[in-house]
Amino acid sequence: MSRDHRVDDPAALQEAVGSFVRAFGLHRPDSTPCGRPLSVSEAHALGELARESETRQVELARRLRLQKSTVSRLVGQMSARGWVERAPAPDDGRGVVLRLTPSGKRAATSLAEARRERFSRLLDAIPAHERAGVLHALDVMVEAWDEEQ
Repeated sequence: MSRDHRVDDPAALQEAVGSFVRAFGLHRPDSTPCGRPLSVSEAHALGELARESETRQVELARRLRLQKSTVSRLVGQMSARGWVERAPAPDDGRGVVLRLTPSGKRAATSLAEARRERFSRLLDAIPAHERAGVLHALDVMVEAWDEEQ
């Protein structure tokens, strides 16, 4: 049965998302879809931290949609790699501010370049007339997930 005939079947959506996860390698804990030897969580954290000169740890947790304790462990791993430094928040003694180290900035830049190259090739492989639909479908999936939560 083709996917078009199963549009109202939750199992079809589950199967399609599972295929997407496997195709992108998101089920592999120690590498990114662009082939870098770090976890997807670390890659996303690097990207978020590279956007600003400093970010509160609680804000990073919100952006990554992860629990505070998970982000704390993640930041610990990144700190052990020499990528992140932590400092007390100047306006709140309990808050933590994160900054990329020079090594972390280099890692973030290298990762961003690899990601850009990988997604450029992927976009080129999608027929031009299908691209808007693919992007729209991904947006709709995220919105539906957010509403369901």
